[in-house]
Amino acid sequence: MKGRVLIVAGSDSGGGAGIQADIKAVTALGGFAATAVTALTAQNTEGVHGVLPIPVAFIRQQIEVVLRDIGADALKTGMLHDVPTIEAVCDALAAEAPGLPLVADPVMIAKGGHPLLQADAVETLKRRLLPLAAVITPNLPEAEVLLGRPIPDAAAMPEAARALLGMGLRAVLLKGGHLEGERLVDILAAPGGITRFEDARIETRHTHGTGCTLASAIAAGLAQGMALVDAVARARAYVRAAILAAPGLGRGHGPLGHGVTLDPARLAGL
Repeated sequence: MKGRVLIVAGSDSGGGAGIQADIKAVTALGGFAATAVTALTAQNTEGVHGVLPIPVAFIRQQIEVVLRDIGADALKTGMLHDVPTIEAVCDALAAEAPGLPLVADPVMIAKGGHPLLQADAVETLKRRLLPLAAVITPNLPEAEVLLGRPIPDAAAMPEAARALLGMGLRAVLLKGGHLEGERLVDILAAPGGITRFEDARIETRHTHGTGCTLASAIAAGLAQGMALVDAVARARAYVRAAILAAPGLGRGHGPLGHGVTLDPARLAGL
């Protein structure tokens, strides 16, 4: 086991996204996952049915006690649903983990359409959290909110990613999964240039938690000392394999097969 990742995000009772997906992804890639839970959701493959926020003082306490004892080599943030939560998390990370690489997934809307970030929190997210990140991982709808304009197609993605960089960010992985078409394009933008990733689209409804999983897989790579472009490449390959290994659960957007890296034959001999 190599690479400690502290994940600050919401819980998914259905196990497909949020903290549960984060822990599975980091573990599957050989890292150690610790957590600070920001909210509890009553959730399944059909949607989010309820949200219970965690008091901000307790969120901050979770971060502090983990970092002061176990420590971390990288950080990952997911669902930070309101202004007080974002402020508390940023204050805690600045005080307890200065300089650690942060993968910030700007979670705004659940797969089923339920809002996971209050509208008045977007500016605080942009002002406080995103500048702390080594990389942010917005999907197209999230990037459109951050930029305040549409991103109509894959051809517009590199310029949109550069525009996000222009907001004072260090790197952006702009994910193109919401676009139609047989090819899926992601764009990684950093001061050194643009890296384009492209794959054939997998036609499936079992994609719940892909964003959480990808961001945590990238964080695991950074915690293990990988360069950003290599961490992104491995994370994308892992998510693709996990989609193909999906167990087919639920009536809606089903979870991934996060344990795809495990070898059952080897485990059977233990």
